[in-house]
Amino acid sequence: MKKTFLVLLIFIGISSPLYAVQSTIADVEGYACMGDDKSRKQTEQAALTDAKKRAVEFTSTYLKSETKVKDFVVEKDLLAAYAQAEVKIIQELEKIWYKDSASGDCYKVKIKAEVVPDVKAMETLAKNTAFADNPVAPLAVKAWTDKKTYRSGEKIRIYIKGNKPFYARVLYRDAGGETIQLLPNPFRMDNYFNSGAVYEIPTGNDRFELDVSPPFGEENVIVFASTTPLGEIGVESLGAVYQIKSIAQDIGTQTRGVKLTEKLAGQASPSSAAEFFEDKVVVKTVK
Repeated sequence: MKKTFLVLLIFIGISSPLYAVQSTIADVEGYACMGDDKSRKQTEQAALTDAKKRAVEFTSTYLKSETKVKDFVVEKDLLAAYAQAEVKIIQELEKIWYKDSASGDCYKVKIKAEVVPDVKAMETLAKNTAFADNPVAPLAVKAWTDKKTYRSGEKIRIYIKGNKPFYARVLYRDAGGETIQLLPNPFRMDNYFNSGAVYEIPTGNDRFELDVSPPFGEENVIVFASTTPLGEIGVESLGAVYQIKSIAQDIGTQTRGVKLTEKLAGQASPSSAAEFFEDKVVVKTVK
């Protein structure tokens, strides 16, 4: 399947990290008022800074209430990793100026933000298998193949497993830089997976095989996963798989446009959030 379908694809690259990315995505608001010391532009920037700060604070609260890690040391390390998190703006959902009776002209911004914890700290935690496989820990999805090096004519088998229920999108990029979406596909639309179970690709309703053929070299399996449905990307049916229509730099951002649902008042986390995970598996194909 691999090259049979890929020769029909347009070129598309995907910038993938060299490590697994574990993060939390949340919708948060930020506020600021002009006063005598800020211009409108400075006020808008202050509101954005406030939203980012709130995203980190909310994530810490979310982790405490949702992950329930029992090991005190592990919980402390996890919260410390998020305390030094990087906040990335996925989308600005709302921007509005309004009048406040006490403060005058004020600005509100609502963003969808990705809070990415300190990478080295998370890599250390990931080495603790009891933590990584624990269903009360943050979402972690392991992806692997049956071999690391494949020869011409061999078939590639992909496996994924999560520590808790998750939604996933699985892409394959060949040595020529061309990419297809393996899951979901026209014959296997379900992209929801149970925790603890190992899923094989291709299998079941899949109507393709990943046969190794030229060009040879480094090839990648890219997995996006979330505890809520993933954001949509542009795809077009290409027989048994999907051709990706979104431009390369938009794939990650669009996928991170996860669908969030606010919890009811009185629940532990009144705001909306999702645990997100991205991973890449590198394989080598040879003649």
